[in-house]
Amino acid sequence: MRNPLLELLNLPASEKSERGVEHTPREINQQPETWKTTFQRCLDLKKEITAAVRCAGIGRGSSSPTVYLVGAGTSDYVGRALAPLLRRRWGAEVWPVPSTTLLADFEEFHRRDRDYLWISFSRSGQSPEGVALLKQALQQHRNVRHIVTTCNRHGEMAALCARHADRALAIILDETANDRGLAMTSSFTNMLVAGQCLSNIESLDEYGEVVTQMAEVGDRFLPAAAEVAASVTALGCCRVIFVGSGALHAVASECALKLVELSAGHVVAMAETPLGLRHGPMSSLDQQSLFVAFLSSDPRHRGYEMDLLDEISRKRLGRVRIAVTAHGAEDVASLADYPLSLDCPDFKDEYRPAVDVMLGQLLGLFASLRSGLKPDQPSPNGAISRVVAPIKLYS
Repeated sequence: MRNPLLELLNLPASEKSERGVEHTPREINQQPETWKTTFQRCLDLKKEITAAVRCAGIGRGSSSPTVYLVGAGTSDYVGRALAPLLRRRWGAEVWPVPSTTLLADFEEFHRRDRDYLWISFSRSGQSPEGVALLKQALQQHRNVRHIVTTCNRHGEMAALCARHADRALAIILDETANDRGLAMTSSFTNMLVAGQCLSNIESLDEYGEVVTQMAEVGDRFLPAAAEVAASVTALGCCRVIFVGSGALHAVASECALKLVELSAGHVVAMAETPLGLRHGPMSSLDQQSLFVAFLSSDPRHRGYEMDLLDEISRKRLGRVRIAVTAHGAEDVASLADYPLSLDCPDFKDEYRPAVDVMLGQLLGLFASLRSGLKPDQPSPNGAISRVVAPIKLYS
């Protein structure tokens, strides 16, 4: 099997620099190994994390705090991918709320008579919205406790946690997760793994077995996904639609963002749920479109997804179709041009996002190259940057 990702990794250093692929291919490829490092980091902090979770009131039953998963852009999709798992494991109200929304509409999401736990995600720890929110909450709202997951020990959010250690804990991931490329890849999946550690903090050793399984599945999936991504992007589809249910809808959203970021908008991408796609967006599936479905293992979700695939096939919508499934692709072989199986029958949807999202990252990487861009810095006009520019704050 040809592995186009490995081909990029094996380029001479001078050519990597010239083509802008010094960081992004390596950061995509390293992910399964780094997940084990992130798990070990959380295992080392188990005492501190357990104390922070208990002090916040998780486990109090009906009086448990409301949990907000806070981040912007890719970091918001970390929270969206984690919400179903945290709700199930903690038995609490858990809601992903973008920091971009929370900053502008804080009073709509905050009641002074309730307790809150904010779990924030930020690669740089320097996001203007994230820093401003954390400062505001720490200074003015003592009924909010904080856990911040970041890839930058020198970021302002980590420093704020250190100054308010009575109400805030920073989980600082290994430097390898602090992507040097513009697009978040390793940082996204490693913050996901850290969030999964939080959800399983009372049985972290058992979760360690899940991480080992994830890494093994990821190692197998990468070369197959890279081959498909390179082949499909060579077709020049200018529109991509991703669908997924539950945690896999967050995967679809992050994949869409990766396509747009890494192609500088040359490829237009969107994400929907399988049922939601039928309410209008399906009309955009033309002969220049790629359709990607992340198929659930849950029978109810799977039923809706298979019906959608069947409808798209019957109507001959889209130019090419990819379907990703946890185990066995026999039932989708006739409905997808590229059926991809993780070959892991007992892999729950809630733990799949870190693996599945690598397909979207690879599609973005190869779409970037096909668009004549440098994936490490794919925004030639400076429209976006690795760390979002400061903003004016309004009170």
